[in-house]
Amino acid sequence: MREKTSLKSIFLDGIIKNNPVFVLFLGMCPVLATTSSFSSALGMGIAVVVVLTMTNIIISLIRKIVPNDIRIPVYIVVIATVVTIVEMFMKAFMADLAATLGVYLSIIVVNCVILGRAEAFASQNNVGRSILDGLGTGIGFLLALVLIALFREVIGTGAIEFVGLFSGNVLFRLPLFEKYAINLFVGNVGAFIMLGLLIALINMFTSVHKKRLLKLEAKKEEATVKEAK
Repeated sequence: MREKTSLKSIFLDGIIKNNPVFVLFLGMCPVLATTSSFSSALGMGIAVVVVLTMTNIIISLIRKIVPNDIRIPVYIVVIATVVTIVEMFMKAFMADLAATLGVYLSIIVVNCVILGRAEAFASQNNVGRSILDGLGTGIGFLLALVLIALFREVIGTGAIEFVGLFSGNVLFRLPLFEKYAINLFVGNVGAFIMLGLLIALINMFTSVHKKRLLKLEAKKEEATVKEAK
């Protein structure tokens, strides 16, 4: 039972409690640069999930044979290799998306989320746990990107548009309030504003939730004291 709970917490930790974007503020460069549209954010998020999971697996497998003194260079080589393979795949089968992401696809190599999980978790745990950690953290990063992009695109263009990741064609477009769109949110400034607003909103809900938990605990303590008397 403890094992199942532990595995569940490993997976959910990167999505909720230690979300790399909204809580740890890691990987801000692709977050701000690739969230101008829903499709580009989705593509970048999926790429990070794949890279993070694959690097966690490889590093977990070789962790016992890599000398401690050279572990960081080895991790960087592993990450760079996986990123190169993913980039080649995307250029071959998702040419339009790869062109849209541009250099931000290549610099996944230096994304501190990936190196951080490799050093902090994969290098100290078995393959199964490392897979769950990679998937959880990657999905947390993906959800953050998609959420920011969705708000930016809707407010900035007044519509929702989805471009096929493989075809590069517009699969559907839903106009909402194009006449009242605020173009500022599609630009660089809008990325900072939207990120700040979402972080503030999440912190507000987290604070309210913690206060409710504290009140419930206080009531339980009071009830326990009354029963004891």
